[in-house]
Amino acid sequence: MTRRTTREAGQAAPIYVAMVTGLLFLALAFFAVGQAGATRNGAQSGADAAALAAAQESRDDFGIELLANFFNPGYLDDVFNGSPIGRFVGCEEAEHLAEQNDVQLKSGEGGSGCRTANGGRWGFTVDVETRQTMGDSILPGTEDKRAEATATAIVVPRCEFRPAVEDGDEGEDSEPEEGEEEEPSLPGELICNGNPLDLDPENLVLPDMSVLFSVRLAED
Repeated sequence: MTRRTTREAGQAAPIYVAMVTGLLFLALAFFAVGQAGATRNGAQSGADAAALAAAQESRDDFGIELLANFFNPGYLDDVFNGSPIGRFVGCEEAEHLAEQNDVQLKSGEGGSGCRTANGGRWGFTVDVETRQTMGDSILPGTEDKRAEATATAIVVPRCEFRPAVEDGDEGEDSEPEEGEEEEPSLPGELICNGNPLDLDPENLVLPDMSVLFSVRLAED
């Protein structure tokens, strides 16, 4: 009985070793796949943050141009009822946010990996890659690879511009008397969330650009 038990135990030992080895290999494989997925997610988060930063920087800088042209109704109509395009490029801020998220703008045909969004939209598209490679793992070919990601963020008006209606019955009474300066008047109303903004034409101060324009991620 003792010899038989010893012989059966000896035969079973290699099977247990093979099973344990297989389980360890599967565990390492799942870990490697999970690690690669986490790296890709980190790259995408970095790309999203960089694209949003570029669009926000462009939006905030737009306030200077908007204030300078605010009494031009045609300009306001283009900005809030058309397809606005901010002139300021926020790619420098995109690069800064990419570094904070441990990714870098990917160099390519466009140079820096940051460009204006396609389709005539006011926004930016960024391409990033992780600073660190995947590293050694049981997955072949990943040692020198970096995770890559792309994101696009656009600026969208929150408000609608309604031009002022001219009153044809005012006649000569509407003209200032000699020696008097004509009081400035708003070219119309900005309706934001269903309510007109209260603006003083004699001392025009615009609200924060985040009140007038939103920034969001979009499809490339």
